[in-house]
Amino acid sequence: MPELILLVDDDRNILDGYRRNLRGEFLIDVAQSGQEALGLLDSKGPYAVVISDMRMPGMDGIELLRRVKSAPPETVRVMLTGNAETETAIEAINEGSIFRFLIKPCSKEMMAKTITAALMQYRLITAEKQLLEQTLSGCLHVLSEVLSLVNPTAFGRAERARRYIHHVVTAMKLGNPWQYEVAAILSQLGCVTLAAETIEAVYRGDTLSPDEQAQYDAHPKVAHALLSKIPRLEPIAWMIQHQDRPVPPGEGTESGDMRTGAEILRLILEYERLIHRGVSRTESAHQLSMRNRNFSQKFFEALVTLDPNAEDSEIRKCRIEELTPGMILQEEVRSTTGGLLVSRGQEITPTVIFKLKNFYSRRAIAGEVCVSMPKTTLSFVKSASGQN
Repeated sequence: MPELILLVDDDRNILDGYRRNLRGEFLIDVAQSGQEALGLLDSKGPYAVVISDMRMPGMDGIELLRRVKSAPPETVRVMLTGNAETETAIEAINEGSIFRFLIKPCSKEMMAKTITAALMQYRLITAEKQLLEQTLSGCLHVLSEVLSLVNPTAFGRAERARRYIHHVVTAMKLGNPWQYEVAAILSQLGCVTLAAETIEAVYRGDTLSPDEQAQYDAHPKVAHALLSKIPRLEPIAWMIQHQDRPVPPGEGTESGDMRTGAEILRLILEYERLIHRGVSRTESAHQLSMRNRNFSQKFFEALVTLDPNAEDSEIRKCRIEELTPGMILQEEVRSTTGGLLVSRGQEITPTVIFKLKNFYSRRAIAGEVCVSMPKTTLSFVKSASGQN
């Protein structure tokens, strides 16, 4: 993706001069007002760097860069002004998290040097974000798949929670959605210390012995102890630790995102539990809404439209050798000896396919499973087989 620069100034001659002088070095767009700049951010963004004049009619530079800061936060912001007052500079820096503060008139050389430094800063920020969102998230997803082979019931539940949270945070337009999905996929990590029979009893709604209940109740703390040792995962570990109870207002000094994430995870897991016990998604959302009136109503509205398998899929029998990643199992897969291999509702992944093929080759499972096929998967399968 090209790294775009946006210059904002109400003086057209200044904009034309910078664009003419810097055209061969950078990809530059210009705007003559804050509103025009916001329009370009919506239609052509994201921009790597936004450079704004301080004094403009209507929306000034401080307000513009303050709004740029949240959409997206990676954009590097530079203030350009003819007013060299210290108070103005401090306000601009505090309000907009300004990377550099330039005084007009600014030479071509100084502007080019500043843009180059800003682009280097942008690359550092986006590289770190990519590391967190893709590399780290991908590694954790692999870890969760491995653990799902050890305890398919617990991690089948975690995978369903991840899909649900992906839908909800997208509908709510929350920033950094990856952290909520990672919290969901690792929410049951502490269950590796529990017997498979205990997990299955919990999901059936059976009454546990006091010792078993105490062990199960401790699984969020176990996961927190494991994950908090990984740098940058402390916020996710905190969300997971608080997945089984509302966080009282004013408890601790955690950020709003962490508290929101813990509450979303708690409600999603409760929603998944209700669905698993046969309650419709609409009724499940209604029950949770009634019990949690102080939480965002956008969350509960998203829950009503959450389950894509109910409306956007076809349920059918599928042979083991025809399984495709992205399908969703609609029944448990157990071996001929009764051991649970894959839980109902778990997404088919290459690892799951490999596991099922191995068991099928030993005649330890039947040759067909019941799956749902999301429209995108169904369309691909039909086109590959020549169906209309």
